[in-house]
Amino acid sequence: MGLFGNKKEGGLMDVIRCDEENYLVWKWRPAGQEVNSTKKENAIRYGSSLRVKDGEMAVFVYKQDGGQMMDFIEGPYDGTIKTDNFPVLTSIVGLAFGGSSPFQAEIYYFNLQGNNQIRFAVPYFDVADPRFLDFTVPVAVRGTLTFNLTDVKQFIKLNRIIDFSLDQFREQISGMVKKYAKSFVSNYPSEKGLSVLQIERKIEEISDAMQARLAPQLADDFGVNLKRLDVSAIEIDKESTDYAQFVHATKEQQMIQAEQIGRRAQIDTDVYAEGAHLGVQSQFIQAHAINKQAEVLSAAANNLGQMGQMDMGGGGMNPVGMMMGMGVAAGMGQQMAGMMSGGMNAMQQQTMQPQMAQQAPQMAPPPMPGNVSYMLAVNGQQYGPYNMLQLQQMIPTGQLTAQTLVWCQGMVAWEAAGNRPDLASLFAPAAPGMPPTPPVV
Repeated sequence: MGLFGNKKEGGLMDVIRCDEENYLVWKWRPAGQEVNSTKKENAIRYGSSLRVKDGEMAVFVYKQDGGQMMDFIEGPYDGTIKTDNFPVLTSIVGLAFGGSSPFQAEIYYFNLQGNNQIRFAVPYFDVADPRFLDFTVPVAVRGTLTFNLTDVKQFIKLNRIIDFSLDQFREQISGMVKKYAKSFVSNYPSEKGLSVLQIERKIEEISDAMQARLAPQLADDFGVNLKRLDVSAIEIDKESTDYAQFVHATKEQQMIQAEQIGRRAQIDTDVYAEGAHLGVQSQFIQAHAINKQAEVLSAAANNLGQMGQMDMGGGGMNPVGMMMGMGVAAGMGQQMAGMMSGGMNAMQQQTMQPQMAQQAPQMAPPPMPGNVSYMLAVNGQQYGPYNMLQLQQMIPTGQLTAQTLVWCQGMVAWEAAGNRPDLASLFAPAAPGMPPTPPVV
């Protein structure tokens, strides 16, 4: 029988279009044809009218011996089925019948413009806290995701489009999303070092992180584009026994931490008090040493002064002994003054050193000419400043030597006192005494 022998087998001129409102994939069938009927629904006249709206794509699927071949017509398009836009069809159907020969094809419409939204809900599941791995908290997750279709060829490769059901397709995606959301939320506290009770306040961060990780999987597994994923709620079952046990463990941990902090604070206070006590004792020790040294020097001066009262064989005062006693007493007095000055400066240094350490260095005007004051470095401690008269008094007692490190304003670094021109003269040897007067013959 010829191609046109039975009109019921197809071949009528048709207007091919999609009038569905809510769809992702829709299969066109001629008017009056039943679903899943024989080849009647696929018999189409070459030259029939085709209408594809903007945001749609019509796909003609031809089953050949070598497999399936497809023509893709993206809207907007309104015209007849001709060779211009159907390169695959042109190679299948010849023009022997003047462009009116029938052909077999399945025609599918794909919605490229509409957004499909899926709601998902994950019932309570256990989430462990990184601090208390032995305790879990029941957590539930709810949200929505929105996807659309952008790559029809990839979608056809991954999905069965014949008898496509959007509801079943949504259920497949929803199952994948719920499984992934459960795994993601379970691991999020340990990955971020957060308490499980804090994830309720991290909804926005969790939504963005889940969307970034889930988008490639939806494209690879289902061929759809994930536009947005929103976690609307992360709920903790606060009525459960597990939650009560977790809260109790958290409070115990907080009490232990508070006790440890209190112990540290007490230790720091004790150490500070002990240091202050030792500093006061050190100052008293230095003051006591100065007093003892003063007593010794005073006794020595008294003893030396008595030398002036010793007679020189004939009785009476001894002028030589008196002069020696006065000279020695003067030297001892200078030594005592130097030790007292040094001790007081040391005490002052210990007292003021913590305050000076907290004060920022300030720029001071240069000293007046002839009034230079020096700092001394002795046994790793800084003393002073001392003026020239004080420094001169320290030389006889040995508190200041040519090797003592000194510093004054304007110097770059510490330097030996003997290398300073204004101090070097202090260490010059004293002039020798007058030669003895020859006896008178």
